[in-house]
Amino acid sequence: MSHQRVLVVNAGSTSLKLSLVASDGSAEPITSLAAAPGDVEAVAHRVVHGGDRFRDPVVIDREVERGLAALADLAPLHNRPALSAIESARRALPDVPHVAVFDTAFHATLPPEASTYALPRRFREELGIRRYGFHGLSVQWAAEQVPVPRLVVCHLGGGCSVTAVRDGRSVDTTMGFTPLEGVPMATRAGSVDPGALLHLLRTGALTADALDSALEHESGLVGLGGSDDPRTLEGTLALAVYTYRIAGAVAAMAIGLGGLDALVFTAGVGEGSAYVRAEICGRLAFLGVELDPAANEQAEPDADVATPGSSVRVVVLRAREDLVAARAARELLHLG
Repeated sequence: MSHQRVLVVNAGSTSLKLSLVASDGSAEPITSLAAAPGDVEAVAHRVVHGGDRFRDPVVIDREVERGLAALADLAPLHNRPALSAIESARRALPDVPHVAVFDTAFHATLPPEASTYALPRRFREELGIRRYGFHGLSVQWAAEQVPVPRLVVCHLGGGCSVTAVRDGRSVDTTMGFTPLEGVPMATRAGSVDPGALLHLLRTGALTADALDSALEHESGLVGLGGSDDPRTLEGTLALAVYTYRIAGAVAAMAIGLGGLDALVFTAGVGEGSAYVRAEICGRLAFLGVELDPAANEQAEPDADVATPGSSVRVVVLRAREDLVAARAARELLHLG
């Protein structure tokens, strides 16, 4: 049974990753759907936004595809590429089940005080405006690998989020109704005073579509520093804003946890930038975070880079959304 393999399709905002995951957890990247072998048991698709309708993994059929298409506007950088990948994969592998696994699902445990916006009741109840949270597959993996009571996960990639995990359950997170809220990201603004955005619309400076494009594609590190690569921005205002806001988010998450036992850095920037980790941790010394500079500089995932005396563990962890997605598909389909 160890040879049973699930093809995982991960259509992110900046990449399309395909990997074959065996039931023993071993994984092998592949370059294209055409390269998928004939013995694939199932295909698992990471879908970012499940809305209120999709919480648990679901076998994809035409009705599910229509439901996902209706959610595309809530996460345009993610759900549209995911839908395109689903269509391509179902054409390439029509004889195996395809399963959608949702990034919002892990955050279904958010308590009402964390998921509720201070908006009129009709917005909340009739229009479904609430905090959903994202990067759930990544955060779930981190929670399993670093099983402490009070964990904060910094998923820093093209998209960035900070999540509080208490006893393995999500209790607060920075992304909200869409993946646009929260800390600054590669090209996304993160949280901005809504009054400023209303001002831009009211004065006619931007149309709604132009504002949407600016917030999604022209903001964040690109808007501040002209590059989405932190390695080219060290010492700049862009990274100062980025690391300051992320550190502030970690501190806010500690409120929901009543303290902090461990801090995880994962995804491309989290795993790859010692500078970003050092800048964030340097601002969190008051919470008991003590980074070992030498360990941090040399860190390869998966590594603990805190000093031995640090009261908070600091873990650089390789993101393994593919393993979580494959496992969810296996459980749904009873593949063993």
